[in-house]
Amino acid sequence: MKQPGWLSLVSLREVGPIAVLGIIAFGLLGFAELADEVFEHKTHSFDTAILTFLRMPEDTSTPIGPPWLLNALTDITALGGYAVLTLLTLGAAAYRLVRNDRAGALVIAAAVGSGALLGNLLKLGFDRPRPDIVEHLTHAASSSFPSGHATLAAATYLTLGALIARGQPNRSLKALVLSGAILITILVGFSRVYLGVHWPTDVLAGWCLGAAWAALWWLVLLRLKPSIEETRSANT
Repeated sequence: MKQPGWLSLVSLREVGPIAVLGIIAFGLLGFAELADEVFEHKTHSFDTAILTFLRMPEDTSTPIGPPWLLNALTDITALGGYAVLTLLTLGAAAYRLVRNDRAGALVIAAAVGSGALLGNLLKLGFDRPRPDIVEHLTHAASSSFPSGHATLAAATYLTLGALIARGQPNRSLKALVLSGAILITILVGFSRVYLGVHWPTDVLAGWCLGAAWAALWWLVLLRLKPSIEETRSANT
């Protein structure tokens, strides 16, 4: 039985934004809770347990796992670096402009740019030292909380994933694109802990903040430009 067009339109216009608002709320609440715990120094045991678990007991400068895993995660962590994400953002925004999608280009640039600024301001505010109980296996200079790689990876890849997915009429393709964006975000965050340059709670907070930020700009996009499904429903 074919679903009525008006029901489909209601689902997209009301349920979608409500779900996005839920992501924003849970993300910000999760970040606030983690920030409070970190500020009161209640996460040290948790952070220390995970960091030491990922290192060899007899030598904390050596991570667990085969050598190829260290090489792979060293490469993956670069996917959350400023150089890679800047090039990716510029390329994605330029592509949207060529496709005459100014709203999409604006959301991409605004989400990533403002996310980077917000993350850096929070780093300055919390000024949490980097982990000192294990050796750093990659270069890291700024303060630790929240993880800039985790925050910006979530803000960038989830924004791009949502933007690409909403342009796909097939639900399986939507799920594949969003799953890929989530997987990259998780791998980048995990790599920062594995390489010893972030406490686990830094990464958890970065994921919460980045996901909320991506959802916020996704909501902006929903208001600026109707999706394929909404347009089809409105025309039926």
